[in-house]
Amino acid sequence: MKKWFIGLLILPLFTLAQEGKDFTINGYLKGLPENSDIILKNEDLSPEPLATSKSKAGKFLLKGKLAEANLYYLNIAGSQQKLYLFIEPGNMTLEGNKDSLLVARLSGSVSQNDFVDFNKAFNASFARLSQLAQQLNSGQSDPGGAIRNEYNALVKEVNAKTDIFVAQHKRSVVSPFGILVMSQLTEDITVTEKRFLTLEPVARQSYFGRMLDQTITEGKIGAIGTDAIEFVQNDTTGKPVSLSSFRGKYVLIDFWASWCKPCREENPNVVDAYMKYSQKNFTVLGVSLDRARDPWLQAIRDDKLTWTHVSDLKFWSNEVAARYKVSSIPQNFLIDPNGKIIAKNLRGVELQTKLQNLLK
Repeated sequence: MKKWFIGLLILPLFTLAQEGKDFTINGYLKGLPENSDIILKNEDLSPEPLATSKSKAGKFLLKGKLAEANLYYLNIAGSQQKLYLFIEPGNMTLEGNKDSLLVARLSGSVSQNDFVDFNKAFNASFARLSQLAQQLNSGQSDPGGAIRNEYNALVKEVNAKTDIFVAQHKRSVVSPFGILVMSQLTEDITVTEKRFLTLEPVARQSYFGRMLDQTITEGKIGAIGTDAIEFVQNDTTGKPVSLSSFRGKYVLIDFWASWCKPCREENPNVVDAYMKYSQKNFTVLGVSLDRARDPWLQAIRDDKLTWTHVSDLKFWSNEVAARYKVSSIPQNFLIDPNGKIIAKNLRGVELQTKLQNLLK
């Protein structure tokens, strides 16, 4: 089942020492009670706050050292509101109202200005995408595909706006952050990489730039648009079979197992696709995560899976599955005649539609 985008990406963060250049934030929040605790923090960067302060007559001072511009949140102790801010070395000021913290304004941070621009450009789209995704993921009826079509059209619009934002903010540390957020809207890691490579070195070498670089490197494994990873594994007769031996054909690498109920339920769809298109330069290569030979062979017979099958019978330690970072099944990768991955995780109608478009 396809997972639809449902909201802002929760990003994994690297540990970062709180050292570097000085920063200060002179703050004033109207209505702030006397001696309120003000906290500037990001738990993923450090269990300790970056800075704390107590209010006096609505004012407070946050100060400390910062290695580079980064994303933190400001919180008033006892409040659920969290104001996310791109803090950077230097002197900054914050003004607002304690009852509407999320619209408080930070000045003196160039990165925060870019972050504000980013939010203005995309927050409304994120909210609508989240609504549509919840409807699609819930299995709600979608007559004529109206919800799906609106979702896809909005994704296209957001991607176009992302390219514009990145082009206008090539030096900004907010751009790699934004590219990371948008990476969940496509399974094609090459789109993310192309955006990353348009950035200037100062952005690529920033905190989120380094994170994005690592994400791209890891994401290329089994990613759409990349070369399929070569492998050799024995078939049901013990004969070694290589992926490259299928070069020149469209190949669906299908990861499954006899003990996997969702896999067995999906098998009729794969059989149907194979029967329709096996005479049109298409085939299937089954990679089983079974651990015993007899159940594997029996499932092949029972489900009438008449294509080539391989397995090392190592269960979740199957070496091909490990290379392709397969952590759940069923899972598949569609390879083109040149050995490139052109689609993945195609199920039911999606598989049929893709093959129909390719093999008319």
